Amino acid sequence: MNQTTEKTIALSPEQLRSAYRNMYLSRRLDDREISLKRQNRIYFQISGAGHEAVLTAAGMVMRPAHDYFMSYYRDRALMTQLGMTATEVLLAAVGSSEDVTSAGRQMPCHWGHKALNVISKSSCTGTQFLQGVGAAEASWYRERVSEVQDLVEGSGDEVMLVTTGDGTTSEGEFFEALNTASNKKLPIIFLVEDNGYAISVPVEVQTAGGSISNLVKGYPDLKVIQDVDGCDVEASYMAFQEAAEWCRSRKGPALIHAHVVRPYSHSMSDDESNYRPNDEREADALRDPLRVTKALLMARGTCTEEEIIAIEKSVNEEIEAATRAALNAPTPDPKDVMQYIYADHADPTSEAFDSPPVYADGETANKTMVDLINACLRDEMARDPRMLVFGQDVADASREEVLDSCKGKGGVFKVTHGLQSRFGVNRVYNSPLAEANIVGRAIGLAERGLRPVVEIQFLDYIWPAFQQIRNELATARWRSGGHWPAPVVIRVPSGGYLKGGAPYHSQSAETLFTHIPGLRVVMPSNALDANGLLRTAIRCDDPVIFLEPKHLYRQTYNKGAYPGADHMIPLGKGNKVMQGEDLTLITYGALVHRSMTAVKQVQKQRDCSVDVIDLRTLAPYDWDMIAESVKRTGRALVVHEESKAWGYGAEIASRISEELFEWLDAPVRRVASLDTFVAYHPSLEDATLPQVDDVKQAVTSILDY
Repeated sequence: MNQTTEKTIALSPEQLRSAYRNMYLSRRLDDREISLKRQNRIYFQISGAGHEAVLTAAGMVMRPAHDYFMSYYRDRALMTQLGMTATEVLLAAVGSSEDVTSAGRQMPCHWGHKALNVISKSSCTGTQFLQGVGAAEASWYRERVSEVQDLVEGSGDEVMLVTTGDGTTSEGEFFEALNTASNKKLPIIFLVEDNGYAISVPVEVQTAGGSISNLVKGYPDLKVIQDVDGCDVEASYMAFQEAAEWCRSRKGPALIHAHVVRPYSHSMSDDESNYRPNDEREADALRDPLRVTKALLMARGTCTEEEIIAIEKSVNEEIEAATRAALNAPTPDPKDVMQYIYADHADPTSEAFDSPPVYADGETANKTMVDLINACLRDEMARDPRMLVFGQDVADASREEVLDSCKGKGGVFKVTHGLQSRFGVNRVYNSPLAEANIVGRAIGLAERGLRPVVEIQFLDYIWPAFQQIRNELATARWRSGGHWPAPVVIRVPSGGYLKGGAPYHSQSAETLFTHIPGLRVVMPSNALDANGLLRTAIRCDDPVIFLEPKHLYRQTYNKGAYPGADHMIPLGKGNKVMQGEDLTLITYGALVHRSMTAVKQVQKQRDCSVDVIDLRTLAPYDWDMIAESVKRTGRALVVHEESKAWGYGAEIASRISEELFEWLDAPVRRVASLDTFVAYHPSLEDATLPQVDDVKQAVTSILDY
């Protein structure tokens, strides 16, 4: 067990005085925020009291604007030690537009500071671990891929610090993060600030055996520094020196388990006297880091009582000035509420992303969707060394030495086949079988300036990552006031129409992604579009969910020719795959071909023409094309594979009825899956998913209305 129990003089008198000043500053900022909250001049407050010593020590050892940080809500003292000013702290509390953490978008204490390399943190407990691992992995990547040395910031010895309370270590992503950090020997420090309680739940209820550091000692290459007195700034300082040296030397990750106190309740909505006895709280008061450090200053003769009073007076004056500045700071302009949802400097819906195919002489349309997705990935990896590919089974072989004797896997559907053999094991590699691990790490990598394109093996298994997608990836740019975007592309095979898929290999769920602001959602219907849309997704600066209908991977009817290395299709630009005047049929993905087949069968029976629109991208979608068509035809049918109730078609149908009602000659209709699950037996699958006859009947019904 590594611990610092003997009293060692680790800090010079100047360092000790400076440490006390920072600790006192943090505590008084806490108190000022509590006062402002009671006056209804701020809207939320959560305390960092009792954690100041270990956080101040962390800030003294770590290097602002050199190392990277992902800090949880109690870390006020770390922020001020790194260089965040009292005014900046209070600007976040009042929600000013000048708030450097989020421009008034997040609660205070959701730390972020671009100039100090503090990556924006959300409210979610535990999501920071995998993102921190991804940010550390960016250093790992930079040190192994020489082509990105000038493209990704780093110095060769930077360290990632991720902090947490003891309660959050109960989250599964904590253990996923330790697993990957240890496996790849990443330069990351996990600081566990153990104050004994997760709100009202004591640590022994949260953690088997009551000690998280006891549980994780078996991870290889993880330096575990146990039972640090986090109320002792010198003991904490020495622990951080040891951990930082370990990580800077690239020996692996480190974990510091620091025991701290919580002199205030969890938050202002909590009263800890309801569940903590007085004798326990009084014992904690004796360990209060301000009390301990003040006593140490006087015992060593470093400061007289008068000098301590002078330090405190200067802090109080600083806070008074900061309070005046914050209360007089500008508030956010309501017109800016939509700002930072998407990138404003690289609009993937614009003509800048409209690049038609350039075919080589003799090129024929004999490439499947798998072929042209693979070709796009290959071209983009050759073009941009910042791009890396990882996920479940995406590598040709995890053991590099077998590549010469094996064909290589390259994904369940072989979409990434050959990429690892061409670009190496540092740029294409397998992940643990853990979806949140894939997406969380990708977010951290992207926030460090890399361009991860990751694969989730089946849409059906993406749900462990949904927290990372909805609460983290989609909000990264917005919640940080534009400072920490995360341009991640998530490739996902989706949908049914493959016999034997059953409930867990046939899911369609595009609606769950399209209603999330901040995400772009794409679903191609043919090989050429898949190539052009994926290239746009990779080159744009927004997160993209790229849904690949696996039924279409190797169909012959949707093959295309290799379009060259720069073919792009703007997002939000539909494709008119059939021209007509009597009905507008709006569809996408696997239903495009089925819809065209249905229309052709109807046309054999009657004289009619149909506009068939392949949306191609679902967020955004081509409303202008839809509106122009419906105004001409007066009739609309939406066809999709997802379930009908609350499905994607409901949004399109509703908007047509709302905005184009006066042009309609018939009710808007929908064809979609039944509101059940896809079964294993083909007869049940066929009954559930939309078939050509279903579309044919709907077309006929609307034309007859």
